[in-house]
Amino acid sequence: MDAKLFVIVVTHNSRQVLPLCLHALSQSTFKPAGIAVVDAGSSCTQYLEDIAGEGLFIIKERNIGYGRANNLGYTVCPGDAQYILFLNPDCLVSPTALERAVQILDEHTSIACVGARLQGFDLEKQRATGRLDSTGIFRSWYGRWFDRGQGEPDGTNYQWPQETPAACGAFLCCRKEALAETALAPDTIFDPAFFLYKEDIELCLRLRDKGWRIVYHPAVQAMHARGWAVQRSEVPYPLRREAAKNEVLLYRRHPSIYMLWALAKYVLVRLFRL
Repeated sequence: MDAKLFVIVVTHNSRQVLPLCLHALSQSTFKPAGIAVVDAGSSCTQYLEDIAGEGLFIIKERNIGYGRANNLGYTVCPGDAQYILFLNPDCLVSPTALERAVQILDEHTSIACVGARLQGFDLEKQRATGRLDSTGIFRSWYGRWFDRGQGEPDGTNYQWPQETPAACGAFLCCRKEALAETALAPDTIFDPAFFLYKEDIELCLRLRDKGWRIVYHPAVQAMHARGWAVQRSEVPYPLRREAAKNEVLLYRRHPSIYMLWALAKYVLVRLFRL
């Protein structure tokens, strides 16, 4: 397998999780050509000095948002890289995850992105939660986007490859050719208007509009210590507001009747802090 894979990890106050993420990558059966760690405005960046190593690019920037930070990481991607893995710092890949993702992209040239079977990870107990985090992103009948399987027991469910509307950005392994074809501008893969949340969905919709496929594959596995609280009431209001705002923006970019749901949600969040 001669394909080259480049990994981009965006961090923000990720001191606790980044070493775990990088250690998991080091145990991979498929070695990436390089890793870009883009720090977006951490209050202390000393921990980044402790992880410096061969093949690791460290970029420090103010908090420019998740999408812009990924775009910045993309600028240092080697020209001969075929695949790009956008990986959250709280995502721990299984030893074979990269190998399986690259194999799938090698064998199926119509696939732009491969999403993983993400299992929950408890940072305090340092072990899997036994529950799923995401098996692809889907849309409900009235327009709400959701991670399929989130919170369900990690068992025999969703054990088949499937084309999905979108894939979770915590682990998004993409064909560089597809990204370049659908880029908004040179080196602008993610829409910079999305500061945080829904940028992964927007990218997937843009790729699908051009005829590319987004696929969930259960053989590609990782654990995700998701920062988003399970109960909506536990999520800080500014984050709920940002998510609701970006849902409206998503349907401005990709017009749909579901804009009615997005507008209603945004109004409720702004007026009643729901």
